[in-house]
Amino acid sequence: MPSTTSEVCDRTRRVAHRGFSLIELLIVVTIILIIAAIAIPSMLRSRLAANQASAVANLRAISTASISYWAIYGNGYPGSLAVLGGGAPPATCNASILVDQILTTAPNQKSGYKFALTGEQGNVGSPTAGCTPGFVGYLVTSTPINVGLTGYRSYCTTELGIIHFNSLGVVAPDGATCNALPI
Repeated sequence: MPSTTSEVCDRTRRVAHRGFSLIELLIVVTIILIIAAIAIPSMLRSRLAANQASAVANLRAISTASISYWAIYGNGYPGSLAVLGGGAPPATCNASILVDQILTTAPNQKSGYKFALTGEQGNVGSPTAGCTPGFVGYLVTSTPINVGLTGYRSYCTTELGIIHFNSLGVVAPDGATCNALPI
């Protein structure tokens, strides 16, 4: 039986309507953009919080390693992060292998923070033979590489072992300034 013209037109319309219209596509793209606008800032905040938590943990590890260095080598506290690092065993008083090499090798950066250790309060009286003289005190700092992008706060600690912070991300220049900051 021959088809009428209207039946052929209806069949053609049904076949042509198999794809998405431009409006439908724009609606889907808009929904995806709205979801991304909600999710991305939240993800960035959690990343900053993770960087800051990692910085505090690494600061604690460096502080503990500095105390261990004093106990193991009897040479006072180390004067730099390089002394706490080192290559292959055996460990020595100038390369003690007490801290992760990522932290002790220049540029001393990890998880969006830059770390530094400086000896303070003068050298110990008589260093162990063959060792770089240690110090009576130390200052360890961790500062965001890009304030606002990798972290907001800078952290510091001295031989007292209390971790202090600066909410502006500014590095503490010495132990006295560090100890005056909030805990």
